[in-house]
Amino acid sequence: MAGHSHWAGIKHRKAAQDKKRSKYFSKFSKAIMIAAKEGGGNPDKNLKLRYAIDKARAGNMPNASIERAIKKATGELGNVTFDEIVYEGYAPGGVAIIAEVVTDNRNRTAPEMRNLFNKHGGNLGSPGSVSFMFDKKGLIAVPRAAAGEDEVLEVALEAGAEDVTPGEEEFEIVTDPAEFEAVKEALKAKGWELTTAEIAWVPQTEVTPPSEHVSKVEAILEALEDHDDVQNVYSNYAPAQE
Repeated sequence: MAGHSHWAGIKHRKAAQDKKRSKYFSKFSKAIMIAAKEGGGNPDKNLKLRYAIDKARAGNMPNASIERAIKKATGELGNVTFDEIVYEGYAPGGVAIIAEVVTDNRNRTAPEMRNLFNKHGGNLGSPGSVSFMFDKKGLIAVPRAAAGEDEVLEVALEAGAEDVTPGEEEFEIVTDPAEFEAVKEALKAKGWELTTAEIAWVPQTEVTPPSEHVSKVEAILEALEDHDDVQNVYSNYAPAQE
């Protein structure tokens, strides 16, 4: 399935978050603030905010920090303005990259993104230059220990999932973004832990670059993950099988 490389990417990103927890709290805060500013501070009436809060809680962000981010966005703690931007580009070896950014200063972030790609031998492209090679999908994972395959398959598909694949440790569920919330809630209603629940850019095909480009590809991905303004990084990079 095309999404398999992204499941590996999710696990890699979670490990990185554990090492840089305070940095990721800042990223969670930005996502919460922009959602609350757009649709209000009530997660029951603002699906985007509820999704941002769920992601922050999954990353062990304290409730007090979540509430503070909402209050900042709704003006209770002063005015703040953030923009959401999607940057697209290529790493060496033809690897396509999408970076979702939340920034309070477009004029600062744009040259930083361009310099980051250039530094590692890549190229920042124009909007649409690589996104046509990806599909927006909901990705949800349930531990295999939580339930049997038949039950997970039945619940997920009845709720609107497109596909359920048994992985080594998890059942990997793919949805259309419009069905993501319904599938997620159906799985949670069974009392199952969701180890992944996000809407992501999933590559239609994967690229394994020549060995001489691998270090630069991984350097670009790591630098993007580490950038304060970058919320999520997606690529069609597939490491060579050993």
